[in-house]
Amino acid sequence: MPSGSPLPSPMAFVRSSTSSKSLFRKKSAQSLPSSAASLLSAVSQADAQARAAGRPASTTSTVPALTMSSGASFSSAGTAMDVDDNEDGLAYPIRSPPTSEQVFTTAHTEFGHCANEEYRTASAHDESVHGVPEMDPPYFILMTTYISYLLLIVLGHVRDFFGKRFYPKSYEHLVPVNGYAPLTSDFDSFYTRRLKTRLLECFTQPVTGVAGRTIKFIDRYSTDWNETMIHPGTTTRTLNISSYNYLGFAQSLGGCADAVEESLRRYGIASCGTRMEGGSSELHNQAEALVARFVGMEDSVLSSMGFATNSGLIPALVGKGCLVISDELNHASIRFGVRISGAHVRMFKHNDMNALEKLLREVISQGHPKTHRPWKKILVIVEGLYSMEGDMVKLPTLIELKKRYKFNLFVDEAHSVGALGPHGRGVCDYFNINPREVDILMGTFTKSFGAAGGYIAANKPIIDSIRQHGHLGTYAESVAPPVLMQVIASMASIMGVAPPVHSPSPSRGTVAKIPQDDGYQHPGPISPAILPSWLSLPPALASGVEGQDRIRRLAFNSRYLTVGLHLLGFITYGHPFSPVVPLLLFHPGKMLLFHRMMLSRKTPICTVVVAYPATDLVTSRVRFCVSAAHTKEDIDTVLVACDEIGDWLSLKQGIPKSERLPVKEIMERATELVNEYRFDEH
Repeated sequence: MPSGSPLPSPMAFVRSSTSSKSLFRKKSAQSLPSSAASLLSAVSQADAQARAAGRPASTTSTVPALTMSSGASFSSAGTAMDVDDNEDGLAYPIRSPPTSEQVFTTAHTEFGHCANEEYRTASAHDESVHGVPEMDPPYFILMTTYISYLLLIVLGHVRDFFGKRFYPKSYEHLVPVNGYAPLTSDFDSFYTRRLKTRLLECFTQPVTGVAGRTIKFIDRYSTDWNETMIHPGTTTRTLNISSYNYLGFAQSLGGCADAVEESLRRYGIASCGTRMEGGSSELHNQAEALVARFVGMEDSVLSSMGFATNSGLIPALVGKGCLVISDELNHASIRFGVRISGAHVRMFKHNDMNALEKLLREVISQGHPKTHRPWKKILVIVEGLYSMEGDMVKLPTLIELKKRYKFNLFVDEAHSVGALGPHGRGVCDYFNINPREVDILMGTFTKSFGAAGGYIAANKPIIDSIRQHGHLGTYAESVAPPVLMQVIASMASIMGVAPPVHSPSPSRGTVAKIPQDDGYQHPGPISPAILPSWLSLPPALASGVEGQDRIRRLAFNSRYLTVGLHLLGFITYGHPFSPVVPLLLFHPGKMLLFHRMMLSRKTPICTVVVAYPATDLVTSRVRFCVSAAHTKEDIDTVLVACDEIGDWLSLKQGIPKSERLPVKEIMERATELVNEYRFDEH
């Protein structure tokens, strides 16, 4: 936001009254646009009139929306309320005069409307731009954190000592009873009983509804220190900054949802849980062809579960006599897949290319540790974006090492595909590297695409080998048609669909033949020949305009939150364009406090707190997950909350106070900071 512009008012989540709902329904029933094209035309004309009158086209990111996929409607009223159909929906009064003649009255609890082009940026690599510097906390913080854990351990053992003697029934599951072995080990369950249970409120909060821009918390409380939970039957709608809904496709309304509903009508609900012959179908083949073109590979194979994609298909790539070199912070699915493959495993320090090169020289020169024979295959496995740290793989350096030492490269893009790069194609797109230089690209559909499952993309011989030797093709269920349709619709809306070429469409029940050479140029628009003939996306989705808009909104929101937290004085991890932004809490006692204080605000904020063993003992953190569904005001709300809570809990242990900025100035200079701030210059 340009300097000197008015400060946005803090947003409040309030319950909608019955009168406001009826008013919303009456306004929505007024003259609605007949199509997305007419809506876009009306908004463009209104913005043109606003510019002619000397007013800016947009001053706030909440009005108006330039997309039909969010279920947008408009009214000519002077003021409007964004109201949810649920009783505890959000009411968002527009506090400043609208800049267009039409005011959007749609409920945008799932996807926030944003028409301000200033609140967008491109996610692309710039060699002159360095990421967030690694900052260590003061020794006082580290010492008190260790002391806190030591105190908890001592008190826990004291409670166990007296509890086993005065309350033996509470410890029956830890001691042999009537000749039966204990259900759990006393020592192994100590951490769970004496620490994790106390923090259960942070880790297992039940929710309901779509995990979009907002989400409903199922209210609960405990009277026995979280041993049991009581649910009063109420819910609380919160601002959702904790879900992997990177591009905001987790929506119950819009073009993608309509396509999924149509797939249910065509294929039937019963097909969702049945295995199809050979694990394949018309939609399955079309989805595999689309995924391969989306990531820039020759072919791909799909899986119905993201975890199983790694654990079930890595054994088809390596086996005995092979060497896997894995980053020490790789996901558990990678570790499990490598373990059952029978391959030899070596680890290298997280994202340290010097350590990797040193290890490569050693293993190549020494060969197998027992026979000293050359390895059958060397496979290096890394992640494109590490979900717990928020940092990005150093892919250019890794590609240079690959050319020098001739190993095979496997990149897990579960969190980076769709979320990084000017075209949303992941780390290769971000660094402007030809994806064919990577041997194997893996990704999931649960983050950026609002679906389920995963994929592996590579050249055709590798994919054919995976189909033949992978466990999933034989033992796992096929991907359900609605899930495939969500993948196809969301990917097509990002890529854009080229003008159709009229050709006879395959009859229903036959497997469509996907053209291998349809003139597609990565990452250009996709040919309609590989899409279902009955698929009809709204113009904004089919043209790719909305998909690209979501990618640019995500890049702005991610960088804005990272820069804002850094300038407020917090210690954060990760890359500036990462949609995962970890904020360090350190002390175990502050984890629960931070979670509760964020929920107790006037605008409740849903957060995810992560602790040991998912992180190091002293690096407990809250992990913000940014989405394209968030508006600039949503990020403002998070920054204001963090600023106040950070002072109360003494969390600002980053940059010196002299270099910090007040939150008001950060909000006013948001656009300038996103586009111009350089971490290495401060």
